Amino acid sequence: MRGGTSNLVGLVLPDVRNDFYAQIAQALSESCDREGQRLVLAITADDRDIEARHIRELTSARVSGVIIVPTASPRRDSVRMLQGLAHVQLLRRSPSLGDVWFGIDDEVALFEATKHLIELGHRRIAYIGGEESHSTGASRLSGFRRAFKTLGLSLDKAVISLGPTTSAFGFAATERLLASPKGPTAIVTASVHITLGLIEAVEKLHVPVPERISVVGFGDPAWYQWWRGGLTTIRPPVKELATTCGLWFLHRLRTKVDPRTWEGHSAVVNSNLILRASTKRFENASVRRAASPK
Repeated sequence: MRGGTSNLVGLVLPDVRNDFYAQIAQALSESCDREGQRLVLAITADDRDIEARHIRELTSARVSGVIIVPTASPRRDSVRMLQGLAHVQLLRRSPSLGDVWFGIDDEVALFEATKHLIELGHRRIAYIGGEESHSTGASRLSGFRRAFKTLGLSLDKAVISLGPTTSAFGFAATERLLASPKGPTAIVTASVHITLGLIEAVEKLHVPVPERISVVGFGDPAWYQWWRGGLTTIRPPVKELATTCGLWFLHRLRTKVDPRTWEGHSAVVNSNLILRASTKRFENASVRRAASPK
């Protein structure tokens, strides 16, 4: 631990417009308050230069430590500054920042969501997710692919759309998929903002869900349960994860455990797949016509 630190703890996030990150900030703020610490929030917009500037400012403020959701490729000066400061990675992880990490088993989450759609008879399944440069994006895509492989299916009919985790990207990707004459019968999303974009596109185009297309979202703000009778979604235990991370981190700050002894610590939690009205069994129209009496 560095000498002369304050009672401030830095929290470095990509944004707080995402319900996901807002829950994290709230849970960590509450944990810090209970321990007599104060949370200082820094927003990077997923820009490594902004991230470096915030880390420099937090270091200058002599924070006790930093909890960080890192960008895809932190700058070398960010890595150097954090090496001299107690820190823990949350949700995402970058090997350059060490291996002290609290996160979600993203691969299993997307595996279970995709498996659910496959077991309902869907084969033309679209995946809309973040880029593989982020650890979360890579793990979620891996889970989607593994579901096909595990169930002995080819990915030939699957459609994979990767891009920024924004509602604009989710909207554009969904619009393209729905306009295709041989579009998917189901879509699974891998980000809260992308899910919002999908919902905006579905509403704009008046697409029947799940009659025309089944949908699995990501995250679970309260209003998901009311949309079209309820959105089937991946629900990560975000608040519980953030609280666990915060309490672990603050305990080590309070007891002055040398951060060099933290290496190798990680904690992983599982998400829940919440089944609602936006997914249904796929029935092949040509099969139904052939089976109908003349």
